[in-house]
Order: sequence, then structure tokens, then C-alpha cells
Amino acid sequence: MRAPGARYPKGMARLLIALGLFLLVAGVALALFPRAFSWFGTLPGDLRIRRDGVSIFIPITSALLLSGALTLVINLIAWFLRR
Repeated sequence: MRAPGARYPKGMARLLIALGLFLLVAGVALALFPRAFSWFGTLPGDLRIRRDGVSIFIPITSALLLSGALTLVINLIAWFLRR
């Protein structure tokens, strides 16, 4: 009898390794080039509301851009894993 989830250990391991490598590269890029990403959060469409000591930040455009980039990366990783 197999343990739950034991059917896909190779695929899950590859996915976790790819995700870890992506996070490592992103972390190194942020540490080495902080000015390269200074535009993030200041795009047109990112809402910033400041009133009476309260600050609200809603990064709509930045979230859409990040979502599109992550979708592209995840689909590329999935495509490479299917090969």
C-alpha cells in the first residue's frame, strides 16, 4: 500500500527544486540590484492613500505585472518538466 501522495514524488520534487531555484535567483537579484526594482510599487495604477496618520497602499498595477510574470515563469517550468 502506498502512502498518500507517493504517486507523484518525482514531479513534486522537480517542482519544489525549480521553485527554490527561482526564489534563490530572485533573492540574489533583489540583494545585488535594489535600484533595478525600485519602480515596483510606484507604477501608475498603484494606489497610495495617506490621511491623518493612516497610510493605505494598494498595488493594483504592480500586482497585475507580478501575476503575469509569475504565470509565464510557472508555465515555462511546467513545459520543461513535461519534456
